[in-house]
Amino acid sequence: MAKQMKKADAVIVGFGWAGSIMAKELTEAGLNVVALERGPMRDTYPDGAYPQTIDELTYNTRRKLFQDLSKSTVTFRHNDAQTAVPYRQLAVFLPGNGTGGAGLHWSGVHFRVDPVELRLRSHYEERYGKRFIPEGMTIQDFGVSYQELEPFFDKAEKVFGTSGSEWSVRGQVIGKGKGGNPYAPDRSDRFPLQAQKRTYSAQLFAKAAESVGYHPYDLPSANTSGPYTNTYGAQMGPCNFCGYCSGYACYMYSKASPNVNIWPALKQEPKFELRANSYVLRVNLTDDKKKATGVTYIDAQGQEVEQPAGIVVLAAFQFHNVHLMLLSGIGQPYNPITNEGVVGRNFAYQNLSTIKAFFDQNTYTNNFIGAGGAGVAVDDFNADNFDHGPHGFVGGSPFWVNQAGTKPISGLPTAPGAPAWGSEWKGAIKQAYNHHVSMDAHGAHQSYRVNYMDLDPNYTDVHGQPLLRMTFDWQENDIKMSQFMHNKMANIARAMNPQAMSGSAKQAGEHFDARKYQTTHLNGGAVMGENPKTSAVNRYLQSWDVHNVFVPGASAFPQGLGYNPTGMVAALTYWSARAIREQYLKNPGPLVQA
Repeated sequence: MAKQMKKADAVIVGFGWAGSIMAKELTEAGLNVVALERGPMRDTYPDGAYPQTIDELTYNTRRKLFQDLSKSTVTFRHNDAQTAVPYRQLAVFLPGNGTGGAGLHWSGVHFRVDPVELRLRSHYEERYGKRFIPEGMTIQDFGVSYQELEPFFDKAEKVFGTSGSEWSVRGQVIGKGKGGNPYAPDRSDRFPLQAQKRTYSAQLFAKAAESVGYHPYDLPSANTSGPYTNTYGAQMGPCNFCGYCSGYACYMYSKASPNVNIWPALKQEPKFELRANSYVLRVNLTDDKKKATGVTYIDAQGQEVEQPAGIVVLAAFQFHNVHLMLLSGIGQPYNPITNEGVVGRNFAYQNLSTIKAFFDQNTYTNNFIGAGGAGVAVDDFNADNFDHGPHGFVGGSPFWVNQAGTKPISGLPTAPGAPAWGSEWKGAIKQAYNHHVSMDAHGAHQSYRVNYMDLDPNYTDVHGQPLLRMTFDWQENDIKMSQFMHNKMANIARAMNPQAMSGSAKQAGEHFDARKYQTTHLNGGAVMGENPKTSAVNRYLQSWDVHNVFVPGASAFPQGLGYNPTGMVAALTYWSARAIREQYLKNPGPLVQA
């Protein structure tokens, strides 16, 4: 029999960015909050203690901060005709494990969102006509506008201590010639900190981009350019460009993370409790499945525990949210054959392309230097900043040099034609390591009827529950976009006048490869929207079916964005939290009528 705990006002599943933001907001509202994290307790100390934290073998190669696939994983297949098999070794994406979640090991690129991408289907239909969107593409509007979210983007930046260069503030252009992005939407306030210094790679990229007519700007970075104290009183130190951001806890307290920026304030909240090593099995519902009564989880001792709560917040990683909803019977599972159901629908990823430019031995790019969010980007081909009409694809992509630190084990670039092993291979690495620039087209990825998530009928996790199954592959639109973006970004690379270049776009018929890292930016599966027939949660991230369940995170994105998702996740979580505080607590029930 499960151990019964005292009822909490709210229980939060997952303690990454979404979970920690929601915990802070709800305790401020006077609620007693319990947060459950499936992984161990982690913090800057000891996980970020120098010099152990820059041990690449432990953190990058052996994946210390990432999900333990021996306990729970996903299965994968390209299409319905295949039998899915378990994802046994972390490669293509790297979900976190432990307090802080992916927010502890992320790089720190902290974007907002392009307003067009919040109403993507409506915008494309208005500009290009309904027939422009390919058959089987299931993109849709978020159901919330940039104007509504702007105050929450601003709030998140002040919590994160974000560094950047503004273009316009309250309608006044201040960033022309100063690193601002001319395509950026207007802001209500400046960044908390000025942009980070540009690495030499970023300087080369910016000069080349300008020479071909593009508009380079400073990446918004949650790596501090100076000392900072955030709105919760949490202190951060200036980034020293050590090059150990992605996959590591920051020993300088310079990279924003839930552990650095929110957890210190929550520790002082008597109404808050965090329980690590708590693996949530399901959300418990009333007999009519219209209300949640709490959650059931397995604690560190292997005991089954029931945590009653008035509000349940699913704030875990994207596919964990989807998995829990399916296991709990919240919302109708998606059926790709009938195109009905909502949970598992609109699974999307990222459409990435990389080019490396190699230079002579007198051009030193010093790639061992780096910061996860530092760099220079161009948005000339992001969102709908160019005419898609002649090109026949949906979606856009920023291009950037984001020099995060080329590591001595995993970062071994070689120019085209170099041997793959032996002394000549070592010589080629030595020749290329300090004399190359890597750039990415960080493309948006659209949602399709054939890409979805459901429960696997064959495999279970360590607790005997069905694994989540991913059915996913690249579609024709993805190939077209990849080729277009790669060619446009190659203009910048050629303008640098390198000795050699490597990298290629996706090719016709190419399949998704789960063996090579791309990003950890998975989206959808529990998407937000205005129609309960095509979305699992409403515009406030509240379940259409179970009104006291809220589901923040990238699982709410109806399709992938050109920008990194963390800034959008944070803003949406603050938006949802305000709705709970100002509307739901006063009158519990649906915030939007179906």
